[in-house]
Amino acid sequence: MQPHRQRPPAPVGRDPGLERDAVAFHEALADLVRVYQFRDRMSISWHGISVTQCYALEALVDRGALTMNELAGLLWLDKSTASRVADGLEAAGLVRRTPHPTDGRSILLEPTRTGRGLHQRIVTDLIAGEKALLEDFAPEVRQAATRLIARLARVATARARGQADCPPAHPDSSF
Repeated sequence: MQPHRQRPPAPVGRDPGLERDAVAFHEALADLVRVYQFRDRMSISWHGISVTQCYALEALVDRGALTMNELAGLLWLDKSTASRVADGLEAAGLVRRTPHPTDGRSILLEPTRTGRGLHQRIVTDLIAGEKALLEDFAPEVRQAATRLIARLARVATARARGQADCPPAHPDSSF
């Protein structure tokens, strides 16, 4: 059994409500992520691929041809796991491997026409769900929530990747 550790006191001058807000944020975000994980698993598996395969297909559609290392980095996976994901997509005819034009040791992964079509059908279904979720909110609330979530994603990514500073928010953003 590990000894109980107390948190160090907050530095003087810090926001005294930060701890409370961080706990509430953690709980709300955990609830949202959990719902989306189940929603995505149910919605995406209906199309015959896993959520991870969908993320891989999305990366290839959005960014174009990628090496296995690039895809693994974008998905936060090790190379062998990313390779298994790509194998499944290739077997389904959703991606193809092509020789890298400048690096003979690498291959590029790119979506096929079938893969692009499937990706578009999945996105269309998911966007329909987002519209239903957002329809009762005022446009300014929807837009502010989107800016906040995008900024949180940038900051979290930068911190997870070990960058000291996060890219600045868009100049006209209140977040």
